Amino acid sequence: MLALERRNLILEKLQTEKRVVVSELSQLYDVSEETIRRDLDKLEKEGFATKSYGGAVINEDVSIDLPFNVRKNQNVVGKQKMAEIAASLVQDGDHLFLDASTTAVFIAKALKEKERLTLITNSIEILIELSDVSGWNIISTGGTMKEGYLAFLGSGAEKMIRSFYVDKVFFSCKALDHELGIMESQEPFGSTKAAMISSGRKKILVVDSTKFDQTAFSIAGKLKDVDIVVTDQCPDKKWLDHFEKLGIECRYPAQA
Repeated sequence: MLALERRNLILEKLQTEKRVVVSELSQLYDVSEETIRRDLDKLEKEGFATKSYGGAVINEDVSIDLPFNVRKNQNVVGKQKMAEIAASLVQDGDHLFLDASTTAVFIAKALKEKERLTLITNSIEILIELSDVSGWNIISTGGTMKEGYLAFLGSGAEKMIRSFYVDKVFFSCKALDHELGIMESQEPFGSTKAAMISSGRKKILVVDSTKFDQTAFSIAGKLKDVDIVVTDQCPDKKWLDHFEKLGIECRYPAQA
């Protein structure tokens, strides 16, 4: 097993259990305790963990981006349910944007039964996921690849995005705030999302419940620009009232 793979597994374990123990990880991955300590040192330097006596605890800071392959394995059931709802909003022949979020990968999988779609994305993972689909027009935005994120970003991607106007835009976000709106932890993700939002007729935010009442560094758009919010469970009444005030339709599994 490569060191990067082992660290990602340790990080997944930290996300689930909130703490890890050096001796247990050493036995689990069949490496020395010193190797595990070096892994935890690196995770701490990257901001994902805080070392403690005999192990480490998770850093709960919402502003820190986990690696794509770790995020992809979080809340899988919730993402599948949201993806099913999102796919139900798509008609054969639609023109779509999908962003580079892990949630959008699940939407891409759920769309495979649709026909004659034109799909534009800045996600390398989605391009790979749909590489065996026939009868679709799949377009990559191009741009600069963001290391560790499997995403194309930057001015090249944004210029490409703004040259289209699609039926529906599906996107997620890092945080959602009543006043500040749709937020991302890094400016390139925020500006790319903003370009997508401005280039579609119907804007559909697909976001799990953990992102509500959070803030992040970059503002990608205002909630008033969103037509539909798809989430994994019924939001609090204050959010439902806020959506109703803004004329936003909210869909979630229990009532979808």
